[in-house]
Amino acid sequence: MSCDGEDDDCVQALARVYEYLDGEMSADDLMQIREHLDDCGPCLRQYDLDKALKALVRRSCRESAPADLRERIMVKITEVRIELGS
Repeated sequence: MSCDGEDDDCVQALARVYEYLDGEMSADDLMQIREHLDDCGPCLRQYDLDKALKALVRRSCRESAPADLRERIMVKITEVRIELGS
């Protein structure tokens, strides 16, 4: 498959890249994203950038966010995912 980084498969893969990085998907979803990244250079480059950013944040931030902030963030992420799925 050849992608340009902007088709529906790309949009879906990139919308879930952090779930992929965190291993927060089913085995089937992990395999689908991995296959897409293997076939799509633009998405693989974005994945590599996101992976590097996540590693930088992990190294730089040692304190934990307050529980209420984490909850608000998770609610917002869920809302955005629902909007994207519409």
